[in-house]
Amino acid sequence: MITICRKFRLDGLPICCTPFGGGHINHTYLVATNQSRLYILQEMNRSIFKDIEGMMANIVAVCDHLRRKESDPRRVLTLVPTLDGRSYFDAEDGRSWRMFEYVVGGVCLDLPETTDDLFQTGVAFGVFQNQLADFPAETLTETIPQFHDTPNRFRQLHAAMEADPAGRLHQVQAEVDALLSREAEAGFMTGLCAEGKLPLRVTHNDTKLNNIMLDAQTRTPLCVMDLDTVMPGLVANDFGEAIRTGASTAAEDETDLSRIHLSLDMYAAFCRGFLGECGRSLTPLEVETLPWGPRLMALENAVRFLTDHLNGDVYFHIAREGHNLDRCRAQLALVADMERHWDEMNRIVKDWAAK
Repeated sequence: MITICRKFRLDGLPICCTPFGGGHINHTYLVATNQSRLYILQEMNRSIFKDIEGMMANIVAVCDHLRRKESDPRRVLTLVPTLDGRSYFDAEDGRSWRMFEYVVGGVCLDLPETTDDLFQTGVAFGVFQNQLADFPAETLTETIPQFHDTPNRFRQLHAAMEADPAGRLHQVQAEVDALLSREAEAGFMTGLCAEGKLPLRVTHNDTKLNNIMLDAQTRTPLCVMDLDTVMPGLVANDFGEAIRTGASTAAEDETDLSRIHLSLDMYAAFCRGFLGECGRSLTPLEVETLPWGPRLMALENAVRFLTDHLNGDVYFHIAREGHNLDRCRAQLALVADMERHWDEMNRIVKDWAAK
């Protein structure tokens, strides 16, 4: 790894390179130099990101845009160029590497410990959205085509049901019925976009709490990280993924479905932070349809988990037999709870949008 590190413009000579973090997509390392500088080295996953050049061009463009609006360098990720001035390095073995400056004094949380943690997450992604409101989203590469195209996820489910490669379809009829009963609503947001009623914006598409760097002392946001999936999208999807992962009362693979609910307190906290920062840069219809984000993100993930279960667990890592089926059931339980609290979800968004 030290040899790879030497391909970048570091302050000092690299003396240590150790595995860092718990990401499942890219391989990440913490690099130290003899000048006491720290960096993050990442091997990018070419099996998931087919267009590394396009993805890195997205990151460079977005970070440059954000940096023009921030005075504190810690509030924007800083790429370290290669010796020949590129944003990433292609090794002879076909692997691709990039490097970032380490954000000093930051901390990441996997799950919110308090409502304020989710409020701060809302602030971070609201600032991110607001600062990129004037960025031409159409100039960005779609790093994972049809990533949040929920109708397309249903088409993939139908294909898996027809092929049934793992012979599991007969075991999951209840889950299939629950998903297909909701298929008609899957295209609600994409339909509004196709009609020109909702704009495509620069979206993060993986708005989990652990993709925010918080100040270790104040627990306020420093910067948004993991920009690999930054591309054109719908703002409700970013809103929705943050709620799906941050405002659920149980883990994504919880097997006791009675424990799975939408925490309205957490939901309201994120709304307060998010809309407080970017509400004025959104259209009235974007604000009105925000509650559809978490509902459709939970539904979409239920579809993806069941599809992978039917296909023989070929995409998502599993830790036990039936793990993807457990995940599907958990997401369906979350969808059902959102449906029960639909009026409250809409009211909360309306209330905070008016402030």
